[in-house]
Amino acid sequence: MSTDPVPPPAAQEPIIGIDLGTTNSLVAYCDERGPRVIASPDGRHRHLPSVVRIDPATGRSEVGHDARNRAVEFPTETIHSVKRLMGRGLADIASELPHLPYAVAEHPGRAMVEVVVGEQRLTPQQISAMILAELKRWASADLGVDVRKAVITVPAYFDDAQRQATRDAGAIAGLEVVRIVNEPTAAALAHGLDRAESATLAVYDLGGGTFDVSVLRIENGVFRVLSTNGDTHLGGDDLDRAVISLVQAEIETQLGHPVQFPPSTKQALRAFAEGLKVRLSTERAATIEIAIGDGQTYRRTLTRDELEALARPLVQRSIERCKLALRDAGDAGTKLDRVVLVGGSTYMPFVRDEVSRFFGLDVYTALNPMEVVALGAAVQAAILARVNRTMLLQDIIPLSLGIETMGGAVAKIITKGRSLPCSAEEIFSTYVDGQTNVKVQVLQGERELAKDCRSLAEFVLAGIPPMPAGIPKLKVRFLVDTSGILTVSAIEERSNTTASIQVVPSYGLTRDEVSTMVRDAVTHARADMLEHRLIDLRNQVTLDTAAIEKSLHIAGDDLPPTDRADLQSRVSALRALAQSQDADAIHTALTTLDRLTTPLAELAITKTLKGL
Repeated sequence: MSTDPVPPPAAQEPIIGIDLGTTNSLVAYCDERGPRVIASPDGRHRHLPSVVRIDPATGRSEVGHDARNRAVEFPTETIHSVKRLMGRGLADIASELPHLPYAVAEHPGRAMVEVVVGEQRLTPQQISAMILAELKRWASADLGVDVRKAVITVPAYFDDAQRQATRDAGAIAGLEVVRIVNEPTAAALAHGLDRAESATLAVYDLGGGTFDVSVLRIENGVFRVLSTNGDTHLGGDDLDRAVISLVQAEIETQLGHPVQFPPSTKQALRAFAEGLKVRLSTERAATIEIAIGDGQTYRRTLTRDELEALARPLVQRSIERCKLALRDAGDAGTKLDRVVLVGGSTYMPFVRDEVSRFFGLDVYTALNPMEVVALGAAVQAAILARVNRTMLLQDIIPLSLGIETMGGAVAKIITKGRSLPCSAEEIFSTYVDGQTNVKVQVLQGERELAKDCRSLAEFVLAGIPPMPAGIPKLKVRFLVDTSGILTVSAIEERSNTTASIQVVPSYGLTRDEVSTMVRDAVTHARADMLEHRLIDLRNQVTLDTAAIEKSLHIAGDDLPPTDRADLQSRVSALRALAQSQDADAIHTALTTLDRLTTPLAELAITKTLKGL
């Protein structure tokens, strides 16, 4: 299936969606395949850091990754977090000033601030326009036309002055801002929640620098913000600083005196803390090692539990804001249907667990929390542009959903044509003794082999107690709700180990592509079924021959040498035969060997029981 971008028709002027963020900004476009994030022209980046460096001598600017990476080198010339200054006066940002490395002054004669870099005095709108202009460049290069219109998102708590400042920034960047959309509304649009007849949802947005929560009511496709709350000084940066403070305190204890890190070390520690946070979202522990001078090294292992202890008071602050938002929403706050996550900090399992526990609902994570707002802006843009979106209807399952099994086959769990909502589950097991992790690859399509289907997502069920192959009971459950969100969960029932993921299976597919995939399944049905049968038989050969060898070891000298030699010979012959394409011959040989090894299995069981 082709994944090349589809340029807009010549007669149709494209409208892009932009998430102008405090820490990172993104641009997206929605065509008949659905919304997608637009990458930089070199394909290296999907997110643009909202950072601008101004050369005080020439006035030239640098935007994005290079500006952010050299912030320590040019601390007073590098502007970040400008979104917090949009439409604000000096009194409004008094609490921000101690945290800003660059100078801010009152605009002469106007109740707004300017950023001062050398002799340059720039409004926040001008700096934001530099970020928007770079995103406009990305989109124009991707779509092959000069993009001139955009939908831009803002926090729900932005007032009229801040919203107008955002429009002004767009105009300076050469963009007509056709609509300003609240970020929570955009997140709901991206998840397809506008298709719900009526629903009440909370949008929990924990980014790098700020937190906000909104309660929305959707009725007949119309969004209404019932309440909003937040904290402009709460985000992933605070957890990074908590990790740095822990490290610094322990280094000072090791050295026996206070330590003042130079700016370059502080920048390195921030990057290190952020990387550590990401690693501990998937791993249970990570090793820290820092050279601290005089031939000494600071070394320790930080566990996920320790990171979560640092995060707990920060997350609790966000929960207190959630309580206020629910209170302000009145009766609607007690009848939530969904909780949607936004912001990179919501990747942390601890954050997701705490939010889910507080609201009493499973959280929506089907789309990348860092990209969901931009995707929603693109959906709104497509609606305004009247794009002929042949998006798949969400009332039925258009293509079967399943997982990859050992050997590359597909186990279909929900078949195409099922009405929404629907669910199904199946039991699987392990193929290797002592296996403690299982990767679950989620697939969509009608073919029998994983390589011929569309990969939607994957996750790992980790922490399974080591057991013999075939003993763990892995229950995999697929649930597709009325909005088309697919939740896949896996549980090892003996240990109660769980893992899950959410995806939106329809994004990126048109009706024509679905029809093509179904036709391909019919065309290749015979060959696919044969290959699937071969994979299943080969997996069975692997399990059965391993069990026979284990029983031979247990039986020991109680099994006559001639019987042992015969069985070993048959095991070798079956393994060789399993590499052939003769499925019938493999099945016959498996059945024969199973019958011949019945006495061996009984002998092994008897000896095992005697040894207990």
